[in-house]
Amino acid sequence: MKKTLSKIHTVGMVAAILLAMASCTGKKFKVSGVIAQAKDSVLYFENMSLDGAKTVDSVQLDEKGAFCFEQPAPEFPEFYRLRIAGQIVNLAIDSTENITVKAHYPTMSVGYEVSGSEECEKIRELALLQIDLQASVDRIASSPSLGVEAVEDSVKQVLDVYKNHVKTHYIFKEPMKAYAYYALFQTILLGNANLLIFNPRSSKDDVKVFAAVATSWDTYFPKAERGLNLHNIAIEGMKNVRIAENNARRVINAEQIETSGVIDISLPDNHGKMRRLTSLKGKVVLLDFQVFSEEGSLKRIMMMRDIYNKYHDRGFEIYQVSFDSQEHYWKTKTAALPWVSVWDEDGLRSRVLSLYNVQTLPTFFLIDRNNVLQKRDAQIKDIDAEIKTLLE
Repeated sequence: MKKTLSKIHTVGMVAAILLAMASCTGKKFKVSGVIAQAKDSVLYFENMSLDGAKTVDSVQLDEKGAFCFEQPAPEFPEFYRLRIAGQIVNLAIDSTENITVKAHYPTMSVGYEVSGSEECEKIRELALLQIDLQASVDRIASSPSLGVEAVEDSVKQVLDVYKNHVKTHYIFKEPMKAYAYYALFQTILLGNANLLIFNPRSSKDDVKVFAAVATSWDTYFPKAERGLNLHNIAIEGMKNVRIAENNARRVINAEQIETSGVIDISLPDNHGKMRRLTSLKGKVVLLDFQVFSEEGSLKRIMMMRDIYNKYHDRGFEIYQVSFDSQEHYWKTKTAALPWVSVWDEDGLRSRVLSLYNVQTLPTFFLIDRNNVLQKRDAQIKDIDAEIKTLLE
């Protein structure tokens, strides 16, 4: 009997130890709350991994809109989001938080409340600041009274104010926090381009911001993959900035700059002939910067072919610059195109991109018959109307 009791006692102890071990390794966090006015909508709970959004759970909301998601606690700070269609609430999870979110659909992105996490509250503040910034940029870009340079200057001014505020009150204040990391990857939509507000590819100051957060994460979370990713971004950014600075030190040939201010481009076309942008003076020109190997290139070319066919006989031309890495690939893709197609062997490190202040591809500019640059894509709502006006 004693032997049996001893066995039972031993088994009980083992079970207790295993249960304790399971509780230690099975820590969870919980995100719950209510999304009102969203009956029958599917609420997705997604992990914003380095590879993009990944759905980890979902629920179809009833009339009350209540939800509750539980997931294993991450070892390092991680990012998640609640999403219904295009309405998003971003969240940061540090360990075993119990976070509550309350919102109304379809305005949950701008009107939600969050409790249980200071990190998530800071992210909410940043999200609202970003929405206000986007509204300011949209007003500037759509202003009919502003030219290209005025739009760029005005956008730069509001961006500088925003960046200085965010750096002071969010990033440099606590660079080890998840919300500081989140702030690095905020974007604005300018024309058809989604641009990083802090751009480590071309800004020396922005590289320093990335480096500051990377260093802090290295100290507090030395094994975190996100910290390593920040280091790689900062290092690559430093290299790009050095290349840009070296290019800027080169002397620009005065013959390349017309009295109109348009910077000339002279590159070989797909038949080996040197083609100068300014040789098209007298025509309305769409100056297009393109990467044919990128997704969506074919659709863009079809759109341009339609425009070309409609207006070429009236004095319209396209001067298209490819920044693809492989010349043969570019020649293959452009062999049947009827307009001027040239290739820049320097690719994405081209000095042309710096001179035209291009930060994302593809993009285009409209140039009038006098070689005066009139507008860039971010300012154009109706491309046909703009071309017709310049052709008159």
